Amino acid sequence: MNVYFTASIVGKKKYLEHYRHIIDVVRKSGHTITSDHIIDSEPEQKINLQSEQKREQFHKKLKKWIMDSQCMIVETSFPSISVGFEISLALNLNKPVLVLYTNEAPTLLSGYNDEKLICEQYDFNTASGIIEDFLNYVKGTSEHRFTFFITTGMNKFLDDISKKKKMPKSVYLRQLIDAERKKRDTS
Repeated sequence: MNVYFTASIVGKKKYLEHYRHIIDVVRKSGHTITSDHIIDSEPEQKINLQSEQKREQFHKKLKKWIMDSQCMIVETSFPSISVGFEISLALNLNKPVLVLYTNEAPTLLSGYNDEKLICEQYDFNTASGIIEDFLNYVKGTSEHRFTFFITTGMNKFLDDISKKKKMPKSVYLRQLIDAERKKRDTS
């Protein structure tokens, strides 16, 4: 499966190891990832400093990468308007998008309701599980996606458990459901 990765080029100064970790998780899962435009470019090479023709060529290439991918993974810990544009483009093309962040969800995306957009807080311990769950969802190996609202207190509890157990919240919730099913089956 082709996965498109994007993140802030300027944010590389602070988050490069995060970017590389995400890319490694995708590759180790056996997928192809388009990421060179982020990893191999320098902030000094900003697109807006190039000629109009080069900017247009890059935009066409970027759109093709997104169109040729089955999904997008985005690291958003460092804000970027162009990354927001890429997310919007992917959603308009009906591509599933995983938005990862380390501290706070991107303000404009945290309230956006679209089943193709998944926002998850992560760290180096939880990234692998979150990304693998997302890739399974995209591949269709996850049977159903179930979204529901929870209280702030419930979310804080799940965040604490997630950090303590070093697993994504979704994995913890599935384990609880499986445990309850086993209890029911043995009764």
